[in-house]
Amino acid sequence: MTITVYGYSGSTYSLVLLHILKELGLSYELVQPSSFEEIKTPEYLATKHPFGKIPSLNDDGFHIYETRAIARYLLNKYQGTKTSTVLIPSDIQKSALVDQFISVEASYYTLPLSKLVYELVFKKNHGGEADPKIVSESREELEKTLDVYEKLLDGKDYLTGEFSLADLLHIPYTFYAVNIAGEGDLWNKRPNVSRWWKNISERETWKKLVVEYKLGA
Repeated sequence: MTITVYGYSGSTYSLVLLHILKELGLSYELVQPSSFEEIKTPEYLATKHPFGKIPSLNDDGFHIYETRAIARYLLNKYQGTKTSTVLIPSDIQKSALVDQFISVEASYYTLPLSKLVYELVFKKNHGGEADPKIVSESREELEKTLDVYEKLLDGKDYLTGEFSLADLLHIPYTFYAVNIAGEGDLWNKRPNVSRWWKNISERETWKKLVVEYKLGA
């Protein structure tokens, strides 16, 4: 069995997949494109991702792209084979709630958060200046989302009550916002959200990734 991830170790979406692979106890090879130009070449578009994005994955000749689709594939095939970690429950109703919160994460959480992190982290890393208007608008939108999360997490350690793929998908972008962009107060000032972030960010598998790929260094 050979699992190859095509992506960058600092990419939030690549990190989602690497985290899942570690949770599942699976070995993998990370192949990092030599440049951003490489992922726009005809060969890459034809064999890795037709929209010139990362990550994509090859599992013994089976190729798939798009992070959430890859995540579900890995869990459908390998969950329970190496570790006892369950990220998508077999119970239909519990699984539906995981999907519900994955939709919430994509639509209301990551949408403003990704804009904020791009401006404060990735844009600056490439010599650009953060746009104050985008930063302000993204922060304001994220504040509203986190207010809802504060209510959703009342009396719960995780979004569905147990750690799942829905929680895991939140980790990389939030890590960058809290630990690099200096936006930790957005989470810390909300007790339920703060407790939830502590729970998901202190998983051993994630902490190993942070060390292995020198995230935030």
